[in-house]
Amino acid sequence: MSVNEVYVFRPFKLIALLCVFLALSLDIVALWSSAWVTAEHYALSLWESCREIEAEWKCTSTLKSDWQIATLVLLLAGACVTLVAFLMAFISLCNGTHRRHYRTVAVFLFTAVVLQACALVLYPIKFIDGTVLQTYHEFNWGYGLGWGATIFMLGGSILFCLRTDMYEDAMY
Repeated sequence: MSVNEVYVFRPFKLIALLCVFLALSLDIVALWSSAWVTAEHYALSLWESCREIEAEWKCTSTLKSDWQIATLVLLLAGACVTLVAFLMAFISLCNGTHRRHYRTVAVFLFTAVVLQACALVLYPIKFIDGTVLQTYHEFNWGYGLGWGATIFMLGGSILFCLRTDMYEDAMY
């Protein structure tokens, strides 16, 4: 680099990798969360439904309902696709083959966003349609973490789509 040349460092891909890591972390916590829907004497997660009867919690599996299995499969598929995208991006960034795999990573992340969004829209619709609680209920932090993971996936996919190699140095 000569004296007149300026190198501009744009950390978009590093920030995108961080977004994907955060999305993966939030997704894992959301999948194992026990608080997707809570109400008085009632709690529902992706794996089990619990009711408080006579000061004792009784839990049953939720894997008997087709919509809950579909939600779980969509979320697990989105998490797996996100993991593959994260590993591809991390290896590509470490090896220095930056531009070669970023479009593939972005496509994987957009696919994961679609899977997650379908699951997160399906869940409250089918819950409200199929469950009649006589008390106030709310979608709790596990459900919110699922949306947070989806938003970080979308942000990472958009950042991986940016083509920073096309900018001309004369503009900076």
